[in-house]
This record gives sequence, structure tokens and C-alpha cells, in this order.
Amino acid sequence: MSTSPGLKYIKTIREFELTDKVVFLRLDLNVPIDGGKITDETRITASLPTIKYAVDRGAKLVLASHLGRPKTKDDIQFSLEPVAQRLSELLGMEVLLVEEPKSNAAKALLAGLKKNQIILLENLRFEPGETKNSDEFASILASYCQIYINDAFGASHRAHASIEALPRMMKEKGIGFLIEKEIQILDQLLENPARPYLAILGGSKVSDKIGVIEKLIDVVDTFIIGGAMAYTFLKARGVPVGKSLVEADKVAYAKEMMARIEARHKSLILPQDHIVTADFKSGRGELCTQQAIADNMMGVDIGPKSLGACEAAIRGAKTIFWNGPMGVFETEVFSKGTFGIAKAMAESKAPMRIVGGGDSAAAAEASGYASQMTHISTGGGASLEYLQGDKLPGLEILRNRRPSVEAKL
Repeated sequence: MSTSPGLKYIKTIREFELTDKVVFLRLDLNVPIDGGKITDETRITASLPTIKYAVDRGAKLVLASHLGRPKTKDDIQFSLEPVAQRLSELLGMEVLLVEEPKSNAAKALLAGLKKNQIILLENLRFEPGETKNSDEFASILASYCQIYINDAFGASHRAHASIEALPRMMKEKGIGFLIEKEIQILDQLLENPARPYLAILGGSKVSDKIGVIEKLIDVVDTFIIGGAMAYTFLKARGVPVGKSLVEADKVAYAKEMMARIEARHKSLILPQDHIVTADFKSGRGELCTQQAIADNMMGVDIGPKSLGACEAAIRGAKTIFWNGPMGVFETEVFSKGTFGIAKAMAESKAPMRIVGGGDSAAAAEASGYASQMTHISTGGGASLEYLQGDKLPGLEILRNRRPSVEAKL
């Protein structure tokens, strides 16, 4: 059983009286923008239920988010202006973008805020104090807010000012509907999964997945390992992998991990064939029908035989957790393995089909099967850290600990 504290002692937005209260709503509106156009608005739509709930109950809303990793305020390609415009369209409200969160502009706007208006602060990371978890920056934000609600699951593993320092200063604090749903689903993966339970792990590095493998090894029934990280495992088995990406310092770990999986009578599925290329940039690939890869070639996707084995495992599973693509899916020639996994999951009758955020969420969207998943996490790094048992600063600061006297009763 998991020892995850879940949502213990954390209030949800339902537990607050919101009418005429100024609510600081920390969201994850970190969406991809190309040429001023939003290319994937999943995180925006995921935030709408909490926003609408607060609006319907008469709250005065101050929305806040980061976008990308700007170095200075002059990095205008990281402005939240396109997000403000899209929110306005989706909500049918006027979204007022405050360019200087540290100024008195937000306070002045709040004084005369109309029913059909909400405030959105400009990209928090334009302020150096945000990533430094600055008390000074947080205290400015706290000075005009009465209730703090975090619904930014994808940022909750960061100890930043709007995630950790600000709620530390607020008496009234809790979470929105998105975080509530994310944690409830992740807890099911740890504590009460329907069996057989299948974990599909991909991506480039074994080192990124060590923590989650360690946490799941006693819970999961079958592991599928694909993507570049699979070549480290194949190398550990003595299989030639050519020029494929290998983490040399993790080969011994991969060997030990495979022995532990076998000792627990779990199943492990590794690629049996591959799509390979001599030159990654050429965008050309060819099928390697065996597990061994020639010295001058590198693996960039799983082959059809491997995909068939994955599909069979997916069909037999009742709980499926997928984190990490099977290949370089952004290049069409190398996308068949990843999109095949998405299709098989979408067609599965498993009651729990969870995509663990990050590149996997992007792959699910690109495949066209995202809407058929049980849940797609909005937080790649946050969901992995939570699953591997790490405490998320954005959640821990919201726990209203019981008084010691009550705890003894």
C-alpha cells in the first residue's frame, strides 16, 4: 500500500465562501505558442471549471501563471496576451491583463471590477522574485488577495513565489478542481489499481524514470520500456544497439532492475525490432527486423513486431499508465510506435487509461486519440515526482495541520 498523504488536510475551493472575496487563482496556463498563436490549449480548458465555479459564486478573480522560461521582461514571445484573449473568448468575459504584477494596477482594477471582468497577471516569470521564491514578491501579491487557490498541478513541484511563498502568507488557502482530480487519479495508480496493471515507460533517459520505476516495481504487473531509454536496457542485456542513445552510467542499474522485475515474477517487454536511421536529421528511417542494431545505425522508434507485443499487453490490462513516447514522434516517419500505443490505449476496455503528462500528453494530442483516454495529466514532472513519492511544495504548503491536542484524541 502507498503511504501517499494525498489530499489530507488540504481544503478544496468548495469549502470557501467566495462571494465578493478577492481570490488569487494560480493556474498552469503554460501553453505552446507559435507566432502569437496557441497551438495546444489543453491546459487552458483544464482550468475552466475552477474559474467558472469561482465566477459563478461572485468572487473577484486574480488569475496568475507562468509561460515558458523568459530571461527578462523583454522576452515578449512569452507574454500571456494570447492566453488572455483566448480565456476571454472561452469565458465570455473581459480578461484584463496586468503587465506589472508588482505595481498598484491590480489593486486599482479590483476596486472597480465589474461582474463580467477578471484580472490576469502577466507572466509571473517576468519577475525575478517568482523563481527565487521571494517573500517580497509574494507579500505584494498577498496584500490584495483574501483567498489563495492553487490549481496549477504542472507547477506544484516548484518552490516558486506564487506556489510556495504566497500561500505560506495566506490564512485561507486550498486547491481547485484540476489538482483534486490529478491527485485522486494518481493515488488510484499507487493504492488501488485494477489488475493487470501495465506501465508503459518511454522517453530519452532512464535517469528520468528511476524514481517512478522504484515506486511502481511492487505495484505494476507488466512494464513496457520503449523510447531511447530502452537502448540502455538492451545494452544491459548484451544486445548491440549501434549508435542509439545509451546512458552508459545507468547500464548497471538497468541490469539490476531487470533482475528485480524477474525476481518478482513481473513481466518486462522490450523492443524486438526497430525503426533505425543512419542520420537522424535526414528524416529517413528503415525497419530493422531484429533486436540487434548495426554499428552505423541508431534506433528512433519501435518496429511493428514490438508494437504488436505492446498492443497485446494493452488489450489484456485493466489499468494502464503511460509516460514517455516510444520514439521521436515529432517526425512523422518515427511516430508509428508512439501513435500505435495511443490508438491501442484508446481502443482498450481498461477502466483506467492514464497518460502521465509532458511529452506523452503532447503525443496523445498529436495522435488524435487524447479524448478517448480516462485522464491526461497536465503535469509531466509533477506527476512523475508525485508517483515516485516526492513531496510537492505546492501541495505541502496547503496542508492545514491538525492541532496536536486534536491529533491525540
